[in-house]
Amino acid sequence: MTPKTTLTRSQFALLAITVAATIATHLSHLPPWLTPALALVVAARVWWRRGHEGAVAAAIRLPLALALLAAIVGEYGNVLGRDPGSAFGCGLLALKLLETETPRDARVVLGFCAFVLMSALLFEQSLPFTLLVCAVLVLQIAAFNRLEPAPLSNARPLRGSLALAGKLVLAAIPLALASFILVPRLGSPLWGSPNGNAGARTGLSDSMAPGQFTDLMSDDSPAFRVAFDGAPPSPNAQYFRAIVLSDFDGTTWTRALSGLRRNLPPATATTGTNVDYRITLEPTQQRWLPALDVPTVAPDDAALAGDDTIIANRPTVQPREYRMRSTIGAMDATALSAAQRERLLRLPRDADPRARSLAAQWRNESADDDALVQRALAMFHASFTYTLNPPLLGRDSVDEFLFDTRKGFCEHYASAFVFLMRAAGIPARVVTGYQGGWWNDSGSYLLVRQSDAHAWAEVWRDGRGWQRVDPTAAVSPARIERGAAQVNDAADWTQSNWLRELRNHIDIVNRLWSQGVIRFDGFRQRALLADFGITRNEGGDLLLILSGVLAFAMLIATIWAMRGARDDRGDALDRVWSRLRGDLREAGFSAKPSDGPRAMSDAVRARDAGLAESLHPLVDEYARLRYALAQPPREAVERLSSDVRQWSRTHLRRRAIQRRLRRMAALFGAAHSD
Repeated sequence: MTPKTTLTRSQFALLAITVAATIATHLSHLPPWLTPALALVVAARVWWRRGHEGAVAAAIRLPLALALLAAIVGEYGNVLGRDPGSAFGCGLLALKLLETETPRDARVVLGFCAFVLMSALLFEQSLPFTLLVCAVLVLQIAAFNRLEPAPLSNARPLRGSLALAGKLVLAAIPLALASFILVPRLGSPLWGSPNGNAGARTGLSDSMAPGQFTDLMSDDSPAFRVAFDGAPPSPNAQYFRAIVLSDFDGTTWTRALSGLRRNLPPATATTGTNVDYRITLEPTQQRWLPALDVPTVAPDDAALAGDDTIIANRPTVQPREYRMRSTIGAMDATALSAAQRERLLRLPRDADPRARSLAAQWRNESADDDALVQRALAMFHASFTYTLNPPLLGRDSVDEFLFDTRKGFCEHYASAFVFLMRAAGIPARVVTGYQGGWWNDSGSYLLVRQSDAHAWAEVWRDGRGWQRVDPTAAVSPARIERGAAQVNDAADWTQSNWLRELRNHIDIVNRLWSQGVIRFDGFRQRALLADFGITRNEGGDLLLILSGVLAFAMLIATIWAMRGARDDRGDALDRVWSRLRGDLREAGFSAKPSDGPRAMSDAVRARDAGLAESLHPLVDEYARLRYALAQPPREAVERLSSDVRQWSRTHLRRRAIQRRLRRMAALFGAAHSD
C-alpha cells in the first residue's frame, strides 16, 4: 500500500468513529455550542465521502478553521490554557477529517487523537473515566491496525483488530505501572496549570436562594469521605458545616465578607464531645473545607474563621486529605458584640410582612426564646411537606412559602426559620454543608455525596453560644435519620435500592483508586520505594532504574517477537483455512494434514454429498485466493473469513454438539459398566 492509496470505506468509517469517540471524552467541559458543531462536521464528512472522491476543498476548510479559532478566542479570551487548548484541539481534530483521504493522513489523525485523548485526563482521573480512556485507546490502536497491508493487519475482521489492540494495551500495563512508580513526581500536578478551575465540580456555593439546591441534591457524585478514629457519631449528629450565610436581601442568603480570615482561636467549649477524624475531600475548586459540627483546629494551609468554618489558603483542585478535631454539642460563653448582633438581626426593609407579623405575635405570646423556637418547629411539623419539587416562589419568598405553598426542602425551611427568628429578635444565621451519608462497613468510612447537601439554622443563646436548629428535621425526621438518598423524591435511577447499594459498594474501589493513584505524590512514592529497599530516590536514580526496567522489557518483547516470527501458522488466509479444517474435524470430518482443498472436499462428499455441495464455493474461493493471486486482496480474505464462520454456524454446529454428546454418553456408559 503506497501513501497515495485511498482509504476504503470501512477504514474511513472506523477512523470517523475513533475521532468521534475521542472528542466524546471531552464533552463534559466543551462549550455547549461546540459539541453539536463538531458532531455536524464529522457526520457531514462521512456523508460527503459516500458519494464524492477526494478531500473537501481548501476554500471550505480554511474558513472553518478560522471560524473555530475566532469562536474559541471569543469564548475563552485566548487559546492558551487547559480549557481553551482542549476545545481548540477537539475542533482541529474534527476539521482534519475534511482533508483525510490516504493512510498517511489517517495516521496523522490517529496520532492527534492520541494527544487529544491524553489531554482529557487533565480534567478527570476517576477510575470509570480512566477505563473509558483505555477503551477509546483500544479503538485507536485497532484503527491503526486496519491501515496496515493485509499480511500486517492479518486481514482479520474488526473484532480481531479490537482484540489485538486490547492485548497490546494489556501488555503495556506492566510498563505503565513501572513508569507510574519510578518517574519522579512533579512538585504540583500538571492539571493545576492555567484555567485549572473551570472544569471541576463546585458543589456548594457562597449563596443560597430558593431552588438552588435542587440540582445539587440530584447529584450522586461523592463529595468527601470521613474516617473516624473511634466509633462514628450517630446520624443525627453528622452535620458537616461548610459555609455560614449571614446576609439576606429578600431572596438570596450570602456569606458575610468581613472577619472570614481572622484565624481565631477555637471556641471555649464548656460541654460537648471531642471527635477526631480524617476527611478526604474531592476537588471543589473552592476554599472551604467541610468539618463536623464545631471544629477546634484548622489543618495545614487553612485557617479557622470567625464563623467556625475552615477556609483553605488555596482552592481544592485535587483530592485533599486532612485531619480534624471537632466538638459535638459545644457550648460557648463568648458574647456577641453590638455590631455582630445588629448584623445577625438585619432583614430587608418591607420584605415579607406576614412573616414579620407572625414573628411579632409569637414574641408577645412566648415566655422565652426556647418557647418561640419550639413554636416555629411545631408549625413546620404540623402543616408543611418535604419535597424536592416545590412550587416557585416570588418576591416575598418567605411569606409565600409560610402561608401559601408550604412545600419545600432544607433551604426553604432554613431560610424561613432564620427569617422568623430575626424578626422575633433572636440572632440567627443559615449554615450550609452536608448531613449524614452512607457508612461503609468494609472500608470503615462515611461516604458523603453531593446529594447529602443540607441547610440548617443556628440561633444565638446568651451564655450558651450558637445552637443548631434543623427545621427540616421537624418536617421530615427520616431525612436526618435515614439520609437524603432515602427520602429525596428525585425520580432517577439512584432511587432503586439495590442499584444504590451496588453504587455505594463500588465506592470502595473508587476510594482505593483515589488514594493509590490520583493522590500518589512524592511522599507516597518515597514510602513505597523504601519498602523495596530503594532509599536513594532522587530523579536521576529513579530514571536510571526505569531505564533498566524498560531495557528488560524490550528484551522480553524481542524474544517474543522472534518466537512469533517462527510461527508456522501461516498468513491470514491460511488461518481461515485452518479454522475451516478445525470446524470440520469437530463435526467428525477428519482429513490428513497433507490433504489439499480438493482432497478435503472429496472426503466430505464421500460421507455427505449435500454438505459437500454447500462447502464447494468456499473451497473454490480459497483455492483462487491461494493459488491464482500473488497477493490476495484484504477485502476478499475478510469476506471469506466471514463466509466460513457463517457456514460453520449453519451446517456444522449441530453436528459438533451431537458428536460431543455422543462422546460424553460413551464415557458415562463406560464408567457405569465399570
